[in-house]
Amino acid sequence: MTNSAQETPEWMQSKERGSLFLLKIMCRISLLAGRNASRIVLHGIALYFMLAVPAARRASRAYLERALGRPPAFSDLYRHILVFSTTIHDRIYQLNDRHELFDVRIFGAEPLHAMHVGGKGCFLFGAHLGSFEMLRSVARDHGGLKVSVAMFPENARRIHETLASINPAVMLDLIPLGQIDSMLEIHKRIQEGAMVGILADRASGPDKYLELPFLGAPARFPTGPFRMAAMLRHPVFFMAGLYMGKNRYEVHFELLADFPSPATSREEEIRFLMEKYVAALERHCREAPFNWFNFFDFWKAADSENS
Repeated sequence: MTNSAQETPEWMQSKERGSLFLLKIMCRISLLAGRNASRIVLHGIALYFMLAVPAARRASRAYLERALGRPPAFSDLYRHILVFSTTIHDRIYQLNDRHELFDVRIFGAEPLHAMHVGGKGCFLFGAHLGSFEMLRSVARDHGGLKVSVAMFPENARRIHETLASINPAVMLDLIPLGQIDSMLEIHKRIQEGAMVGILADRASGPDKYLELPFLGAPARFPTGPFRMAAMLRHPVFFMAGLYMGKNRYEVHFELLADFPSPATSREEEIRFLMEKYVAALERHCREAPFNWFNFFDFWKAADSENS
């Protein structure tokens, strides 16, 4: 079932916590003290987040019950938020090129490397699952792969402010969505051999949705990224950078579609691509359940429309 456009996605209706000032302080402490010593602070941050944000705690409980297949314990909720805090903390080091601090294992990247050698690009559809920043490690280890990130302008502004607070020298190659030439620019970058990353599990602006089964219940996924991929007909990979404990990450790639020939219909093609994306997302959520970072009721809209 396809739903009509929604002006403000559910997750954007809640205020962000924290500030750039506090982030700058945390960055300075982390870089001066080192990763192991500064990680002690994360336990307090995770506990505060659990106690101070009941809506996020409820969302964590609802998700973990689906992903774990059992009612989550208090320790599960705490671990969920601690993993979230850890991936944000590790971003400080990743953006300052401290890649030697991490044990990163990469799976399924051979097709990406082959396309890069041949001068071809692709889409990388990620999710709010683990650390998308681990893509930088893949690019570094595979001969300087070119990476662009497509997002809506307001989110791009926030990302630039956040990156500047971590490392002013770091500037991501961002492509603003929602503009007249957005699709042309994405098409151009991919033709030039770049990988264009999009977090496709939730909308960052007005979009239409398709309801698909996810972790045992219907959930609404934005169709925009998949419609764009079906129109431009570049290869689409699923990507996830999963935190596995201590300093270990696993970066997974999986080919979802390469569009060798036109489908019987565009809508069928889009649905097939989305079904493969959601299946890959669900599989990784079950394999590494504490890496899912959508702290709102992901199933709420579908439940209310079906009631």
